[in-house]
Amino acid sequence: MTLLRTVARPMLASVFLAGAVNALKNTSTISPKAKPVADLVSKTTGQPVSPATLVRVNAGTQLLAASALATGRAPRLSALVLAGSLAPTTVVGHQFWNQSDPVAAKNQRLHFLKNVSVIGGLLMATLDPDPHKKFIGTRAKNKVVDAKDKVVDEISDLRR
Repeated sequence: MTLLRTVARPMLASVFLAGAVNALKNTSTISPKAKPVADLVSKTTGQPVSPATLVRVNAGTQLLAASALATGRAPRLSALVLAGSLAPTTVVGHQFWNQSDPVAAKNQRLHFLKNVSVIGGLLMATLDPDPHKKFIGTRAKNKVVDAKDKVVDEISDLRR
């Protein structure tokens, strides 16, 4: 891992680690916001799902994925999981469009956009190449060239 990755990945993961710990400590105060999602999951699966369970599962997912990202274990997959878990959290937790107080709406909009920005950063992290490998486009091009050369060689062998 390069120095930049060694520093950047834990920095990106830190907000998820702190948020997950907070969600696990304060499940009862956070779960009312998750009720619409819990109702949707219950309706879709036919199984009752409590908002508190959903909050705990999301926190556990974020804790595991953030730990993996911070330590450089499966960083692209970890970033993708974090982006996937942050999207519904953002929509449910920062509904600025439902705020009647302009100050609260502005605050929720700011947090909503911050989370959208973090999702963008996480999606970029999913594309982060292994520093020991060539860029994925170059690797793909080389595979195509190798496959073409193999086909040409086999056609040449058949003509003999």
